Amino acid sequence: MNKYAIIVAGGSGKRMGSAVPKQFLLLHGKPVLYYTIKTFLEAFDDLQLVLVLPEDYADMGREIIDAYFDYNRIQITSGGETRFHSVQNGLRLIHSDAIIFVHDAVRCLVTVDLIQRCYEHALRMGSAVPVTISRDSVRLLNEELNDNEVLDRNKVVLVQTPQTFHSRILRPAFEIDFKERFTDEATVVEAYGLKISLIEGEENNLKITRPVDLLIAEKLLEANLSPQSV
Repeated sequence: MNKYAIIVAGGSGKRMGSAVPKQFLLLHGKPVLYYTIKTFLEAFDDLQLVLVLPEDYADMGREIIDAYFDYNRIQITSGGETRFHSVQNGLRLIHSDAIIFVHDAVRCLVTVDLIQRCYEHALRMGSAVPVTISRDSVRLLNEELNDNEVLDRNKVVLVQTPQTFHSRILRPAFEIDFKERFTDEATVVEAYGLKISLIEGEENNLKITRPVDLLIAEKLLEANLSPQSV
């Protein structure tokens, strides 16, 4: 089965307080995006990667590829107005039946194991969406009634990426009209009328959005990778 990874790197650095998008910030001397690309290319020798970048930062993305990778397995396209439109742009470069991963560029600690597990699960079930159980107490806010209620945290999961689908599911799902509630690929597929299948994610698969996340990622890299890998 063909394998494609759409790496969505269209975010800005607003919450990070950075002048450049967070996927280009340095982590142990290399851009955050480097680690994400490297892990996906290592997961499967035959995987092709579609990198979706902000138009103004396409050259910066090319510099990363020139420095660390080659273009044999990587294509670049521009991001859209929203994540939905960015994924749409990435899907336009995929023309064959395939298992398609969609991953946040700033989840740079994703592992080969999780990628491979998502692939195997999606082959069987058509989809694989990694999640983790909430470790905190959870409440549901009802702003209209100025009220809130306790939820069973064992029944609440936190959604991660790579969200993985067979192309025959993902491509037609992304032909529907955009809605504000589309926060990830799973919500789009469900709006298309299909169920999604969950898979156990990884605690360390954090999304770098704030300065503290970058510090945590640095410590995790130091703990889990050899000096040569970092």
